[in-house]
Amino acid sequence: MAVDFVLMPDRPGAGSRWFFLFLCLFCGVLTAFAQTPTPTPTQQPVEDRDTKPITVQTDLVTLTLTVTDIYGRYVSGLSKNAFTVIDNGEEQEISYFSDTDAPVSLGILFDVSDSMSGTKIGKARKALEKFINTSHPNDEYFLIAFNSRAQLLMDRTRDGEAVLQKLTLVQPRNNTALYDACYLGIEKVTRGTHQKKAMLIISDGQDNASRYNFGEVRRLMKESDVVVYAVGIMDGRDAGSAEGMQGQAFLDELTSVTGGKAFYPQTDVEMDEIFERIALELRHQYSIGYTPRDFQPDGKWHKVKVKVKPPRGLPRLTVRNREGYYATPNANYK
Repeated sequence: MAVDFVLMPDRPGAGSRWFFLFLCLFCGVLTAFAQTPTPTPTQQPVEDRDTKPITVQTDLVTLTLTVTDIYGRYVSGLSKNAFTVIDNGEEQEISYFSDTDAPVSLGILFDVSDSMSGTKIGKARKALEKFINTSHPNDEYFLIAFNSRAQLLMDRTRDGEAVLQKLTLVQPRNNTALYDACYLGIEKVTRGTHQKKAMLIISDGQDNASRYNFGEVRRLMKESDVVVYAVGIMDGRDAGSAEGMQGQAFLDELTSVTGGKAFYPQTDVEMDEIFERIALELRHQYSIGYTPRDFQPDGKWHKVKVKVKPPRGLPRLTVRNREGYYATPNANYK
């Protein structure tokens, strides 16, 4: 590299200063060209701990309890000390307790098969409106309609009016895949926003098109912490037929293992009252939790019994809850 320059001293001492500045500049240029650039090492990405999901190891078992008196009325205002939890014959210490009117993530399974034709489906829609109007304003709905197959019509909505509007567009036809609808309902509800989970089945209980069978559905219900209610929409022909009796037995068994209940209204007025009663029950429940003593995640079934002691002056009380759980790690906290 050649550099031409001329020094023009215009006053004493100026040439020395210009020469000094030139030397600094010239040395800087030579250094820049002579220096071999050092490659910047590739920086490994730093893991963003704030965006990683947090896994909490817990063996907390949660139960949803419904307490009624001898007249079937809901009893609220009880304290934690009123309850005793027995897990596989051993009394447990309750570590979590709540009796607040909390919202619920609710799966509505609506039968739109041919067996619901005629006046059945219209009456069920009308009664469901009563249910939604009585429910908690922050409830979250998953709407599943089923005939020959189960179909998710609405996913995670708090708009009860939109749920009812959606059902006005559905006409009953084809066979009944109730068991498949139950599987889809549990899958959706367990991913819901709220801690409380429930499912409402509106059907005659008959199934003739599912890929799953009764035993598989029952096992799924026992594994989940979802309280299941059913309203059997039956007429005179259903009640006396073998299919009707089988459907009723299925709904009874499915709801009882989860701590829910099945209802079979005989009149339109009774149907409205039942839907309203289920909505009220969901708003008058207790939630308790406990960590089983010497918990072993061996996958075995644990039978759970809850006793309730009525306050002085009150008659005998009845408590309803799921029958138990399978001892799998981190699977019992919802």
